[in-house]
Amino acid sequence: MEGETSWVSHCINDIGRDVGEFDSYSELSDEENKEIMAVSLDLILPDDLLERILAYLPIASIFKAGCFSFMDNESRSELYVCNPINKRRRKLEQPPGLKFSDYSALAISVNRMSRNYNVSVVKSKQVPGDFFQWDLSIHVYDSETLMWVTPLTEVLTGWRGGDESVICDGVLYFLIYSMGGGSPENRHGLIAYNLSSRLSPGLLTRSSIPVPCSLTCGRLMNLKDKLVMVGGIGKQDRPDIIKGIGIWILNGKEWQEIARMPHKFFQGFGEFDDVFASSGTDDLIYIQSYGSPALLVFDMNQKQWRWSQKCPVTKKFPLQLFTGFCFEPRLETDP
Repeated sequence: MEGETSWVSHCINDIGRDVGEFDSYSELSDEENKEIMAVSLDLILPDDLLERILAYLPIASIFKAGCFSFMDNESRSELYVCNPINKRRRKLEQPPGLKFSDYSALAISVNRMSRNYNVSVVKSKQVPGDFFQWDLSIHVYDSETLMWVTPLTEVLTGWRGGDESVICDGVLYFLIYSMGGGSPENRHGLIAYNLSSRLSPGLLTRSSIPVPCSLTCGRLMNLKDKLVMVGGIGKQDRPDIIKGIGIWILNGKEWQEIARMPHKFFQGFGEFDDVFASSGTDDLIYIQSYGSPALLVFDMNQKQWRWSQKCPVTKKFPLQLFTGFCFEPRLETDP
């Protein structure tokens, strides 16, 4: 990474797979244990690796700790809520509905006052024998009630869900993807679903928000309760070929362009795929190519681009892939 990196990505994959069941550091009542399982995060991240990760955090952030969610990469039904600072981790009950889906989008939202959290999963599965019809369902877990609810199930025609979702100020946002039949400019759409209200069946795609331009891919993130999207901008004559990267913020139902990556930084990645990783926290957005540990940072306040410090991870073979995630460290949040 001539440009440098940290632990970042839009993906939250299979860090928690194949982990045994052990007692948590926290004391749980018998009733709680019926609903959740808690195990030590030591089994996921060894101490030396955890220390290297924490070494890249600002000192002030070490005294806070974040809560974030993993999903296994196989069935996409095993869910864990983790706090890497205090090394506590809980396995949630599996969400209702089909265990296996073609696509799943995971998001988590934490209430700083009550310290409760919600986990949402948007599942999408092709209707057997029909490429243009996809079953889509939204499942929401509440840490206060320790229960899942399924507020919406719907069959989409010509669209499917994916793996991008985020919760901002009580609204679940997720991207949907065209299955053909439309113009190249409409290959992506954004759904805004208010978690406190129920939407009538059949109205999901009608309430979708168009993306600002033809995208090769889109990455969603919550920055201070504002929805931010980082997208690959497609060529006019070849919308599936990336020509640049833009950053937008959603105001109501209108997109406001914040920045476009200068060409010198775009070239700095070397060979850049049409899809890439991006996530953010606070006022910082991180952009990364899956094929390189190089990490580019954009400061939303200063409107500045820069390469991050050099990553300790190096590429060892040509097809090696890199991914990670962002989280806001906070000690007050306990899985």
